[in-house]
Amino acid sequence: MWRHRFSWLTVLTTVLLISWGGVVTSIGAGMAFPDWPTSLGSYNLINPIDEWWAVPAYLAEHGHRLIASVVGMLTVVLAAWTWWSDPRSWMRKLGLFAAILVVVQGVLGGLRVLWVSLDLAMVHACVAQLFFAVLVSMTLFTTRTWRTSEGVLPTGDAAARLRRWAYAATVGIYLQIVLGALLRHSGGGVSPGFTAFHVTGAFVVVGLVLGVFVMAEKHFSDVPAVRRAGRWLLGALGLQFALGLAALLVMLYMEDQSAISLAPVLLTVAHLVVGALFFGTSIVTTLLAARTPAAEPAEAAFRSRGREPVMAGAES
Repeated sequence: MWRHRFSWLTVLTTVLLISWGGVVTSIGAGMAFPDWPTSLGSYNLINPIDEWWAVPAYLAEHGHRLIASVVGMLTVVLAAWTWWSDPRSWMRKLGLFAAILVVVQGVLGGLRVLWVSLDLAMVHACVAQLFFAVLVSMTLFTTRTWRTSEGVLPTGDAAARLRRWAYAATVGIYLQIVLGALLRHSGGGVSPGFTAFHVTGAFVVVGLVLGVFVMAEKHFSDVPAVRRAGRWLLGALGLQFALGLAALLVMLYMEDQSAISLAPVLLTVAHLVVGALFFGTSIVTTLLAARTPAAEPAEAAFRSRGREPVMAGAES
């Protein structure tokens, strides 16, 4: 399906945007252009000043603005495409929400510059992850796995427990993202208080993800989509934990934490990007766990009346 492929393109471009934003924060280039929506007074989005790409801070910040513009256009197109082609009313509303959210995110980024606000920078970083989660959800909802009975959990206590573990893991991962944003945008280097909370939260998330993985492996061997999601979630956890530990050790042993060097920039950006992918994987796992069988075989129902398996607590 072409819309599914376009949705993937939007997701991947957003990953690029998140990584570029991480570079902007890591090298302190967020205020390289002190104005918005202009860049040094220019409305020329492509070339605001001659050879802007030759100045690292300009390349980081204006490159971020360019990629953000592309993501905005892709999201609006995806929302319009969904509105006109998808028979599911809730899916059309989700596409509209994504379009609104990308506009809000752009305005937050602009106001962060105009108001020189680190608080808004934190909000901007946290909303970016929520926006990414919406795009990941839209992509999942266009898959054959979602639109048919593939991957639907049987009813029972085990499914209910898996849902609770998955919900808790997703909330825990997002809270870790918020703590990470507070650390990165505090302006004071490695804060002992925030760092302690972040490290403690990491171990809590490890326990929650292990719970999801064990439940999926133990009780749902006959549901490949859920088991596969659980395994991806566990793999993302391992990589994210290793990157976080490496980034923390590098920062702790740096003599001058305000200095910009390649190793901490690469590690923190990788930690940010893998964190987004980790969160996205958790969203997919949670949505799959939240599904319940429809009243009749899902694929036949979808073909005849547009029905499909529904999430627990939601109407079909």
